[in-house]
Amino acid sequence: KQSHLQVYLLSALTLAHIRNIIGSGIFISPKGVLEHSGSVGLALVVWVLGGCIAALGSLCYAELGVTIPKSGGDYSYVTEIFGGLMGFLLLWSAVLIMYPTTLAVIALTFSSYILQPVFPDCVPPYVATRMLSATCLLLLTWVNCSSVRMATRIQDVFTVGKLMALGLIIVVGLVQICNGNLLRLRPRSSAAAIALAFLQASFAFSGWNFLNYVTEEVVEPRRNLPRAIYISIPLVTFVYTLTNIAYFSSMSPEELLSSNAVAVTFGEKLLGMFSVIMPISVALSTFGGINGYLFTSSRLCFSGAREGHLPSLLAMIHYKKCTPIPALLVCCAATIVILCIGETHNLINYVSFINYLSYGVTIAGLLYHRWKKPDLFRPIKVNLLVPVCYLMFWALLLGFSLYSEPLVCGVGLVIMLTGVPVYFLGVHWKEKPKCIYNFIGEFPKGGLATYVGQRLCFVVFPQIDPIEIDDPSEWTDRS
Repeated sequence: KQSHLQVYLLSALTLAHIRNIIGSGIFISPKGVLEHSGSVGLALVVWVLGGCIAALGSLCYAELGVTIPKSGGDYSYVTEIFGGLMGFLLLWSAVLIMYPTTLAVIALTFSSYILQPVFPDCVPPYVATRMLSATCLLLLTWVNCSSVRMATRIQDVFTVGKLMALGLIIVVGLVQICNGNLLRLRPRSSAAAIALAFLQASFAFSGWNFLNYVTEEVVEPRRNLPRAIYISIPLVTFVYTLTNIAYFSSMSPEELLSSNAVAVTFGEKLLGMFSVIMPISVALSTFGGINGYLFTSSRLCFSGAREGHLPSLLAMIHYKKCTPIPALLVCCAATIVILCIGETHNLINYVSFINYLSYGVTIAGLLYHRWKKPDLFRPIKVNLLVPVCYLMFWALLLGFSLYSEPLVCGVGLVIMLTGVPVYFLGVHWKEKPKCIYNFIGEFPKGGLATYVGQRLCFVVFPQIDPIEIDDPSEWTDRS
């Protein structure tokens, strides 16, 4: 019975990991990967190597996850290893850049696939795509504010959409190959452009660090985490490669590059009267993706506020529904701002660069942690070559990306570094004037802004179990 239970738990963990990785990225990134790689053959190589790099990163994160068993992912590990400032900068960039930009990209993909059949011969109007994206985002924010159960059910139901779309693309593509439609494999591109192709592909693989948000809940993580990684990452890479082979066997590179919704163009060319299935399936997939990222990003804001790195209002939940309404509203507002100022493929370069930057800092922290605490027990200890190889690739990728897109990458770095004065003024500086404390307050007590937010959103601090508090004098204040 115990062995059957272990198999069930491993299967559930693997499926959850696969579901979190496979999302809207595979319907967005193929165009950007092909554009920067310059050929079909090199584009397929980029997809395969992208999966290999994700596997190396996942193994490093597995070691960190069981050595530092906290559910905050990168933020928790970097804070533990390097201190509050580095952790705050990761949190700051995630709240201002990574999650809102990812949400904006997925929302724009949703609107593009919905509107492409309506505007088959031209690019959908700018205003129409932004309004539809914002409407979808506001609707799902309302759902997440209303009910946790409803949000999780949407995530489960709409997973079917992406699996249906990918399955259909792969099957039709294999039929095309069997009929003799082969690929043209002519690599031609510069190293800098290939780096940008990797950034585009990495967007589709984002989510490989998902398991580190549930390490505290995983049964026997020492065995199950590596096994889930060994199964899920190769499987996702295989599915992504087959999907791209299907695209390339059915469309010329010129057709793919001229399309604003690759899967819709694929369906119109090969499915005939059934082509409507494709935009519906992808729209379902992206709708579920927006919901999942809203759920996760709001919880990150919530965790950061509880650590005192964000305003205390963001650590509050609705007094009846137990949903983090202030955190959800902040995520929604930041995403709408980015929707109005960015184009999809530029946004992908933007968020992928910052993502890779945070991954590299975290994995460098693994090496520093080993040097700093060599005798610490590590249930999982990867070979030293794994983090070293990842960091070598990481340094090359970021270097070439900075060379190719200095403005996009530079703006991302500047926004991240704006967190330095914010940290010292808002977190590190303890002796603030009384008027500031009266307005913003501090965790767990709030000031005027917190009071107004509570009245508007009907939120309170979650009740804390007295067992979790070391100082009994704090029990009355924080419960």
